[in-house]
Order: sequence, then C-alpha cells, then structure tokens
Amino acid sequence: MKLINIGFGNLVSEERLVAVISPDSAPVKRMIQETRERGLLIDATYGRKTASVFVADSGHVILSALPPERFGGKVENTEESERI
Repeated sequence: MKLINIGFGNLVSEERLVAVISPDSAPVKRMIQETRERGLLIDATYGRKTASVFVADSGHVILSALPPERFGGKVENTEESERI
C-alpha cells in the first residue's frame, strides 16, 4: 500500500484515489457540500484554505491545504516506475 502525504501528517492510500482536483469551480463546491451533508467529507486542512480536493473510490471527499500540483508528480513517478 502506497500512502500520499496530504499535509499536516495526514496520509491517504494512493490505490483508493480517483481524482485530485482544484476546489475553485462551482461543480466541485457543490460536490463538497453534498458530501458534507452525507457525512462523507474529511477535512484535513486544519482551518486553512482548501487548495485541493481528493475523491476516493469509497465516495469520500478529502480536503487538503496543499495544492494539487504537489501530488501530480508523485502519482506520475509511481506510474513510470511500474512500467519499467
């Protein structure tokens, strides 16, 4: 199991992630609100501004204060190493 550090010592399983997206668009904000109402939202921002949104295969949505660009390279590098 590979874990991704999403900030402040919080880790997420890479295998369970479907997407890492920016929270700026209206559809993403709506998805966050709907997930909050269903009780599946995990806020790992520690009170800071949300910079990235993780969508898990379980339907959970995880908020992080780190920008999505910080995670793109990690996922790409693991995919490249699996091909070799």
